[in-house]
Amino acid sequence: MITLVSLFSGSSGNAIYVSNNNTKILVDAGLSGKKIEEALSSIGEDIRDIQAILISHEHMDHVMGAGVLARRFGIPIYANKRTWDSMYGTLKNIKPECIRMFNTGDNFYIGDIEIHTFRTPHDAAEPVGFNFLYNGKKVTIATDMGHMNSSLLSCLEGCDMILIESNHDIEMLKMGRYPWPLKKRILGDTGHLCNETAAQVVAYLAKMGTKKFLLGHLSKENNFPELAFETVKNALLEKSIIAGRDVYLGVAHRDRVSEAISV
Repeated sequence: MITLVSLFSGSSGNAIYVSNNNTKILVDAGLSGKKIEEALSSIGEDIRDIQAILISHEHMDHVMGAGVLARRFGIPIYANKRTWDSMYGTLKNIKPECIRMFNTGDNFYIGDIEIHTFRTPHDAAEPVGFNFLYNGKKVTIATDMGHMNSSLLSCLEGCDMILIESNHDIEMLKMGRYPWPLKKRILGDTGHLCNETAAQVVAYLAKMGTKKFLLGHLSKENNFPELAFETVKNALLEKSIIAGRDVYLGVAHRDRVSEAISV
């Protein structure tokens, strides 16, 4: 069994806990070390038991607390070389034994969980998503994506559970207060995934057999949890799939821990 808990999810900071009976992993650490410690403690976990921090990309909402946690607790940080090159100065004074590099597309193990990394379309050095594989189960984290394509979709297929980005409502973003260059960035091919695209992906994966979905990285300014949920729920309904009966559908909070989801 693999369990996923979203500790925080959004542009103000991201951290996700993934575990099984023997292995405990943190994916991204985009808040202060103290907040991440407290969030883990709230679900009965100790930061000292974390065996690795996986970094999806170097933006501050994904790496802010990683350096502190590595220095204080000796937790190794895993990232690809281009991400390390981009974030090393931000993390500061990381001991060599805490620096772990992978090549995007590699499969490797942390404890007894196999991890597959795949490239995501975002405006960072070399952003990645993660598949976690254990005992025939597959859990996927795919956020910070400007668009969906067949290559990326193939990395999501076959998952039992996925945390997928549902960042913004297009009309809210267009009519909102963001300056045009920022709107253009978010809407671009290397920006963030909108509710409508997330809904299409979820409906497709549900048809393919995925049973559990968590919508993440919602914008505070350009989305509402209820709107993201309803957009996806309606897309599922068009495929005769009912959220809450046929599949689990939830929303990851930006400022608090989600429920634990296990497969």
